Amino acid sequence: MIQVDILKAKEISHEKRRNKRDNLFKQLDIEATIPSLAEQAEVKRQVIRDEFAVIQTEIDSAATVEELTTIVTQL
Repeated sequence: MIQVDILKAKEISHEKRRNKRDNLFKQLDIEATIPSLAEQAEVKRQVIRDEFAVIQTEIDSAATVEELTTIVTQL
């Protein structure tokens, strides 16, 4: 029987979450340096941070690989 190291699986899931979040931040990071767009960009970045904080908690709370798979597929 194959056994999966759940801690390693969570680590991989967090890495995928971080990569997705970083991709979403790329354009907003540029906009944040433009004075006329900075405030709006920061609001959008905070929304992303809040959404991904929930996902982080879901990954930490996951008890099975199937739960992690579901979370990561929804990214």
